[in-house]
Amino acid sequence: MRILVVEDDREVGAYLKKGLTESGHVVALAEAGREGLERAANETFDALVIDRMLPGLDGLSIVAALRAAKNQTPILVLSALGDVEDRVVGLRAGCDDYLPKPFALSELLARLDAVVRRAGAETKLKVGDLELDLLTRTVTRAGVDIDLLPREFRLLEYLMRHAGQVVTRNMLLEKVWDHHFDPQTNVIDVHVSRLRQKIDRGFAAPLLHTIRGTGYSLRAGPIEEPRS
Repeated sequence: MRILVVEDDREVGAYLKKGLTESGHVVALAEAGREGLERAANETFDALVIDRMLPGLDGLSIVAALRAAKNQTPILVLSALGDVEDRVVGLRAGCDDYLPKPFALSELLARLDAVVRRAGAETKLKVGDLELDLLTRTVTRAGVDIDLLPREFRLLEYLMRHAGQVVTRNMLLEKVWDHHFDPQTNVIDVHVSRLRQKIDRGFAAPLLHTIRGTGYSLRAGPIEEPRS
């Protein structure tokens, strides 16, 4: 899933980003309330994790503003305020779940899966006979299980969400690698090559195509290269 974490405590934010990323999710991080609201309102996320006490604009105000704008993205609120009354206020503000601090990452992950499932958000992606399940973290092609490493899973998820489109190297650096690598590195080529071996090798027709000089495209059916 693509998840926005709105948390002003940098240590907690880094912990959440690391844990969610290692679980195979794509994570964006905002450190202030207004920044979080702006990103949640203008970008597409599968779920939001929002701290209640934030500078500038508190978490429940973000929830209320999003719900008033008919934004139904599943929201999990985190807060050191964990009394029953505090949880009730949070749920009435429009969040889907409320998790008191301190929390266990395993519980947060389970609660995220639950709120996304209840919201009916898209949890399975399919291109041709290739299927990816976001909740069980499984990939199959023509009924055959495919074992992917976490980064390969994130790469495939992004390509499947943009199936039929041309995805550039810069897009992958920004959305899958978070700009952690020099654009001149061959890390993308290496991962794409490994992914192609796993999802295409031994099957009837390739799904992952290289678009010369541009990037990659995941689609069922052949690619017609432009004539020079």
